[in-house]
Amino acid sequence: MQSDRQLDWRPDLVVLDCDGVLVDTERLTVAVEARVLTELGWPHTTADVVERWMGRSSASQLAEVESRLGAEAAVRFDELLTAELHESFRRDLTAVDGVEQLLDALEAAGVATCVASSGTHERIRLTLGLTGLLPRFEGRISSATDVREGKPAPDLFLQAAAGLGVPPARCIVVEDSVPGVQAAVAAGMTVFGYAGGLGSAAAMAAAGALLFEHMTDLVDRLT
Repeated sequence: MQSDRQLDWRPDLVVLDCDGVLVDTERLTVAVEARVLTELGWPHTTADVVERWMGRSSASQLAEVESRLGAEAAVRFDELLTAELHESFRRDLTAVDGVEQLLDALEAAGVATCVASSGTHERIRLTLGLTGLLPRFEGRISSATDVREGKPAPDLFLQAAAGLGVPPARCIVVEDSVPGVQAAVAAGMTVFGYAGGLGSAAAMAAAGALLFEHMTDLVDRLT
């Protein structure tokens, strides 16, 4: 693991993924997705869901479900998933351990932050709101629904940086999925891969990420 590597520069902007980086949604989400897909006739394990869709947009997931099971099943999948996840989030969702300390340190150091997520604006605002993180990012949230191509294309990260007037080379991205790492690399940004989540640390490193295991590990490295 490349966790001992240090930056020799301070970023002007830290771009954070939402699911699995700011809010601990992935562990709740993949179990529900696997069960609902299996009930609809497309057997999945949680590992299958992580490998196939983690880090990608809901639109790309629904398109694949429709292709495999048909339009009616895709609509049903979306309805069942949304209802159950919203209930689960309201009951069990927490911020990722250590992320508030990281955000406090970045703010104290004068390093700007923003969110760039594959989720919809509705879902981003819901999960950030439930965990008390939303006020930290008001006006600085980008969704895959805002761009033509979601992760692993660079569009989302480039839009987030451009919106704050920061060149890609001065940005750090914090991600937890291979598509997210690929998007950041394609955008010309340095990317740290969170190895404490569900994403494959080895695959993220192979895609170009510098790995770390706890959010507080980034305090000294980014400030």
